[in-house]
Amino acid sequence: MSASDAGSLSRREWLLSERPASRMQARLGRAYVTWRRFSANRLAFVGLLIIIALLVVAAFADVLAPHSPTIGDLKNARLLPPSATHWFGTDDLGRDIYSRIVYGSRWTLYVVILVAVIAAPIGLLVGTVAGYAGGWTDAILMRVTDIFLAFPKLVLALAFVAALGPGIENAVLAIAITSWPPYARIARAETLTVRNSDYIKAVQLMGASPFRIVLRHIMPLCISSLIVRVTLDMAGIILTAAGLGFLGLGAQPPLPEWGAMIASGRRFILDQWWVAAAPGAAILIVSLGFNLLGDGLRDALDPRSGDQ
Repeated sequence: MSASDAGSLSRREWLLSERPASRMQARLGRAYVTWRRFSANRLAFVGLLIIIALLVVAAFADVLAPHSPTIGDLKNARLLPPSATHWFGTDDLGRDIYSRIVYGSRWTLYVVILVAVIAAPIGLLVGTVAGYAGGWTDAILMRVTDIFLAFPKLVLALAFVAALGPGIENAVLAIAITSWPPYARIARAETLTVRNSDYIKAVQLMGASPFRIVLRHIMPLCISSLIVRVTLDMAGIILTAAGLGFLGLGAQPPLPEWGAMIASGRRFILDQWWVAAAPGAAILIVSLGFNLLGDGLRDALDPRSGDQ
């Protein structure tokens, strides 16, 4: 056995030690086991590659896009089919569709990241407080959650956007308002399983306040389940944002948002199919990537899964 192989084996044994010598070793060991489970799932790895590609495209849109996403050649380049000059063709205003899709990836990430940042903490806070407090607090918070869950997400988002007015920021806010209830349900269920555990009882006996117990000891236990659910919901968030854009309530022209691009191309779907097909394919691929990634994270972060 070579020295490098011996070193790799010793590092692996150090990471998988059943008696870690420090918190850092324990955390690195859990991360290593999680990565092994995740990387063993090939479809999940494909989903990760799709999301990484989305991030790269969004970060380097200025370099990857050969044309302006908002300025076109209406006289000479209107509704041109895919070619070497315009890879995905042009739209009815002579704008390069490939460039608009590349820049549109930024708006897609803008929507999903903001919705996750707004909705996930709200759901986590509501669920953990309801599960730990119990009683009338639990009843009130869960009945509010049930009211939001009683309406289809898209219909409720349409109502909020109609009240707030069209625009990408209002669409993000509306989607976030309708997305937190499932996270609250998950956090409450996780909290109920650990609320009466010996671990929490010991923290209570040490004099920790309910606020500290929820913030420092219960919320971290709910994060892994919440990450999985948020990742799986990304596809639904993208589709909801695209639906609002399609109806003219999301991103407004000339922003290159994928749903709005499909809306503008539906008039030419029979003859100039590429106008709507290209952004539709982008939504399909990115949604598939988030679903595959979420499935992989669900299996990798499940503590009941055995080491593979």
